[in-house]
Amino acid sequence: MELNSQKSREVAPELDPLRLGMGWEIEDLSKPQIYIGSTFGDSHPGSKHLDSLVEIVRKEIFANGVFASRYYYTDMCDGQSQGTDGINYSLVSREMIANMIEIQSNALQFDSAVYIASCDKGAPGSLMGMLRSDLPSIFLPGGVMAAGPEMLTLEQIGMYSAQYERGEITKDKLTWAKHNACPSCGSCSFIGTATTMQIMAEALGLALPGSAVMPAIGKEIKEYAKKVAKRAIEIVGDESMKPSRILTKRSFENAILIHAAISGSTNAMMHLPAIAHELNIDIDGDDFDRIHRKARFLLNIRPAGKWPAELFYYAGGLPAIMEEYKDLLYLDEMTITGKTLRENLEELKENGYYDKCQALLDKFNEKYNSKVQKEDVIKPYDNPIGVEGSVSVLKGNLAPEGAVIKHTACPKEMFVAELIARPFDSEEECLKAVLNHDINKGEAVFIRYEGPVGSGMPEMFYTSEAISSDKELGASIALITDGRFSGASTGPVIGHVSPEAAKGGPIALVEEGDIIEINIPERKLNIIGIDRKKCDREEIDQILEQRRKKLTKRESKYKRGAIKLLAEHSVSPMKGAYLEFDD
Repeated sequence: MELNSQKSREVAPELDPLRLGMGWEIEDLSKPQIYIGSTFGDSHPGSKHLDSLVEIVRKEIFANGVFASRYYYTDMCDGQSQGTDGINYSLVSREMIANMIEIQSNALQFDSAVYIASCDKGAPGSLMGMLRSDLPSIFLPGGVMAAGPEMLTLEQIGMYSAQYERGEITKDKLTWAKHNACPSCGSCSFIGTATTMQIMAEALGLALPGSAVMPAIGKEIKEYAKKVAKRAIEIVGDESMKPSRILTKRSFENAILIHAAISGSTNAMMHLPAIAHELNIDIDGDDFDRIHRKARFLLNIRPAGKWPAELFYYAGGLPAIMEEYKDLLYLDEMTITGKTLRENLEELKENGYYDKCQALLDKFNEKYNSKVQKEDVIKPYDNPIGVEGSVSVLKGNLAPEGAVIKHTACPKEMFVAELIARPFDSEEECLKAVLNHDINKGEAVFIRYEGPVGSGMPEMFYTSEAISSDKELGASIALITDGRFSGASTGPVIGHVSPEAAKGGPIALVEEGDIIEINIPERKLNIIGIDRKKCDREEIDQILEQRRKKLTKRESKYKRGAIKLLAEHSVSPMKGAYLEFDD
């Protein structure tokens, strides 16, 4: 078998001397070449520690007579940019990470690849880049941080902040929470976008079984890093282990089913379709809604559940979820191990995987003087936390292409509601009104012009937390936006409204006093009245058309650069919000 890396040496005579100039030995030139890409950087806890995993993988590869090269494409942190214009760069960073991987791994010839990432855009961006490069590849999730004292986790900071703004807690209490919510490296310890996408990578079969959402600090993840290195060597030049050969539409349907079981982040509803698009596999919001309807929600982890995310692995991780879902999953799908999901699950049981998880759970209980059992974290399929999955796609004259709500985090009182519209054209205006108690019960609060075209599609985290943490507002109003939400968001929040306002979607036509219908069981989101008076559909259509004629296009403040690129070329969020260029 002639390797790609050796073919390139024959046509590029400068390649050998340039590598020797980096300190390579002459014998290294003829070895198989493995690409190691990671989001390592001093950007946030989910990336700070990744270089240690890179080095473990690299040294293990070297020890086995193969050569590895390190490449980096640091991701940004949504948490650190919340409340600033920096958050507008979040979604587009996914595209740029995928672009960098494509550039790095295709500019030279490699024989296999390892991708290491932990967080919101780094993980999906890495998977998109992996599929573009289409080398025999394996993904190593970077793990999750431990919970803080009193099992404090980062997503609770939004709640503490809103409570402080309302005068419900002291500044000292808020400061205590800030200083203790992130006690270690790793992704944030809740089922947000970061942990969701680690789980999605494993569910797709691109990561080793049991590797998602491991403790980021500890011997277990180091052991997995060595296993990843060995597997990367085994798949050198193996065409059957290219991701394009492994992934099918059924692979993505498996991942969506797992997304339902864990009450995964709504952001995955953009990331999975974008990843699938790299293989010309069509996945959209309707697929999520269809598959979630037949699924059961099992994972009792924050924000929709009770426990911090480090307990996910201690309770058996994704394999334990899959065991509960055996009758619904396509278990004969191939994975990066060279075995099917079914074979992987059997091998884990035979190798004592669950005993190791239980030992870690026992240590956790000893640390916190608790008595958490596996079944407290991952519920049996026959005794679920909820049915019909965790997200719904709503449609109607307000969202013809769809809108997303995580109904597992929504108060039951808001499942069917008729509310009075209060539109705002930015999150800053809306948040100020919420914190100043300028929002009334029974209102539908709109934040618009925050989609990909409008401003890069930032998260509406602070506003959603201010609403959900308010005892009166949390179960009596709804937040509706063409922006998106943090994976940590809870409450009656509806996002990804499509088409967005900046594209002239109906959300741009909403006026104060309109009556808004929300019906989660029937998947409806409609304008059903004007000026606090119900109207028939024909009259509503006529009034909206009159408003459309008066609508003026808003100019984006981004005249160049990455966000302008996103605004000009992104598809609908319901299809993945990836960049698409005309032929």
